[in-house]
Amino acid sequence: MNRTSSVLFLTLLVSLAGCSTGSDIRKLPTNTADYPTRIIDAHTHTYFDGQAEKSSGIINTREQYFHELNESHVSGAVSMNAVDGGGLLVSPEHHITNCVGIALPANFKKIEAGIKEKKYGCIKIYLGYVHAFANDPGYLPLYDIAAKYNVPVVFHTGDTYSVKAKLKFSDPLTVDEVAVDYPKVTFVIAHVGNPWIQSAAEVAYKNPNVYLDGSALLIGHLANYSEEELRKYVIEPLQYVYGYVENPQKLMFGTDWPLSGMKDYITAFKQAIPKEHWDDVFYKNARRVFHMNDLPE
Repeated sequence: MNRTSSVLFLTLLVSLAGCSTGSDIRKLPTNTADYPTRIIDAHTHTYFDGQAEKSSGIINTREQYFHELNESHVSGAVSMNAVDGGGLLVSPEHHITNCVGIALPANFKKIEAGIKEKKYGCIKIYLGYVHAFANDPGYLPLYDIAAKYNVPVVFHTGDTYSVKAKLKFSDPLTVDEVAVDYPKVTFVIAHVGNPWIQSAAEVAYKNPNVYLDGSALLIGHLANYSEEELRKYVIEPLQYVYGYVENPQKLMFGTDWPLSGMKDYITAFKQAIPKEHWDDVFYKNARRVFHMNDLPE
């Protein structure tokens, strides 16, 4: 099936789903056969300030983090640390890969040393929060480091959590620039560029070295949203991305914890992905992209 027919078929499915009187996706599954058997959360944060997150109400502690990992049967995760490495690193024996967050100007020696020592397994660039495009000269040496050590680079894209951020820098279309210029580097567009979903899908479709994570399409306590809202803002965008890129190995599950609870987000996310590809989207893709070789294949 080519891309055009895939999207048309997907549109039909979405239309039919909107007319359906199916089960309320706000209800968590009780049948384990209707739940992914293996999960990696490809987008979390481990600041652990002990406070209630303002959108979700989740208590941001190490204990709550591991409680949700265990409760949701999540066997590994990726932690996106604050700029210049801020945030609490989680020990690798817990199957957590830590990304080093980048500020400008970047301390390249410190970043490379952390990657070389396996303190960090990826690089996180906060487009929008930092007022620079993905191809800013200040970032370019990082892509050489990423190529040298074979670590992925994750970009924050789309909407921001700060009024001081500048959205022109967080448009996912700009990732195409570095994807072309650095073909040996694996790039991840976080949040599928939301609300620029189509641009993010096209960049991933066109570039073999670009992947997507579907985190934070909605934040907060998802049980407070209506089924219509969850379908419109989480399920249908993910269905579009999945259909457009025509490759189940391009999309990864992620939550942006603690902005969203893990189990609720899993329940919503799985509605968008055909069950035969759950293991790719929920587990295998993140394991491969982030080189989480300590987890089973």
